[in-house]
Amino acid sequence: MSTVLVVEDEAAIAELILLNLRHAGHEVTLAASAEQAQAAVDGVLPDLVLLDWMLPGQSGLALARRWRGEARTRELPIIMLTARADESDKVAGLDAGADDYLAKPFSTNELMARIRAVLRRKAPEALDSAVEVGGLKLDPSTRRVQRGEVELKLGPTEFRLLHFLMTHPERVHSRAQLLDRVWGDHVFIEERTVDVHVKRLREALAPAQCAQMVETVRGAGYRLTQQVAAPSA
Repeated sequence: MSTVLVVEDEAAIAELILLNLRHAGHEVTLAASAEQAQAAVDGVLPDLVLLDWMLPGQSGLALARRWRGEARTRELPIIMLTARADESDKVAGLDAGADDYLAKPFSTNELMARIRAVLRRKAPEALDSAVEVGGLKLDPSTRRVQRGEVELKLGPTEFRLLHFLMTHPERVHSRAQLLDRVWGDHVFIEERTVDVHVKRLREALAPAQCAQMVETVRGAGYRLTQQVAAPSA
């Protein structure tokens, strides 16, 4: 999943955000000041930053402006968190380069939805690049899936599910994580829906003898593995 840097000096809020992000499968780093945040970004560029406006020392607003002014961090996705709810403050935050703005207090559900939306817009995965795992090829630009000479027919949801699994091979994903990344913000879809589409995906992959690439990991979720039988002659 994604790596998220949480820049928040209020320990209780930082811990709450940390728990929710980890539950959703993200890797999280915490920073309590602009100095710590800059050091973290200098070390490893995260996929997204949750940036509090009011920080000890340099403000989050100034930090956002700084990152937007440097080539390495210019495209870094930033969601601003702040107790300032006035429209002028929101405009200032967005003008400083924030991709989104969330006023405290906020619900964790809304925060997670905003994070998903920003990550989708800034998705690092090359959405039009073909991907290949275990001889199975998927090309998003032509919507084609094939193995050897066998071209497979997938529905739109099965195609998105396979694309996500193929871009994260060998990693186990829970049903909740798959709902987040494949279905997006449709929070009212039951987790059991994932099982139905996995079954359909396996049926669609069967003509190329690669249905078994989609493995069930008992008690954890699903993963795509490269281990697959050779195509029949």
